[in-house]
Amino acid sequence: MLTNLNKTLSNSQVLLQPMAPQHHEELRLACAEDQEIWDIYPNSMLGEHFDKAMADMGRAQDRVVFAVIKIDLHGSQKVVGMTSYINPDLQGVVEIGGTYISPEVRGTDFNLTMKRLLIEHGFECGYRRIEFRVDVRNKRSQKAVLKLGAKQDGILRKNKITWTGHIRDTAVFSLFQDEWQTTHGALAPST
Repeated sequence: MLTNLNKTLSNSQVLLQPMAPQHHEELRLACAEDQEIWDIYPNSMLGEHFDKAMADMGRAQDRVVFAVIKIDLHGSQKVVGMTSYINPDLQGVVEIGGTYISPEVRGTDFNLTMKRLLIEHGFECGYRRIEFRVDVRNKRSQKAVLKLGAKQDGILRKNKITWTGHIRDTAVFSLFQDEWQTTHGALAPST
């Protein structure tokens, strides 16, 4: 039986809280830290685009959006990005995507730690297949998804028009619980 994905998830380094208005201004600042990356995202979170994107996400019925919060050694918290569960369905399939993390946490184990929380929670909620959909131009994200143990299923050719007008090809990856446990082992339940 599938259960609700909308739950705060955390460990000592990462806090994922359901997106709320109190996260918006810190998220706006985090999104502005990498001006160039938004050219390969479906939507922009820069400048005048930010408020519309947040409003659209807030209205979406097919997505659970989280503020990604970094917890430092002293317990201080800072919003460094966002991520989502997208299109959870009754067949037990959910996508993890819409992820942005600021440059300060890239190249560390932060992304893996965050994705572990999301993946474990997705499986705990009864989802059997977790998907990742990545613009084929986004090589860094594709490498990160492969490090999780996901397998590439194929490429959806010219399936999405981005905010820049680019018609993108989307690489689709999937991960199943047995593959995850073989690669990463089970985590303790999230809090």
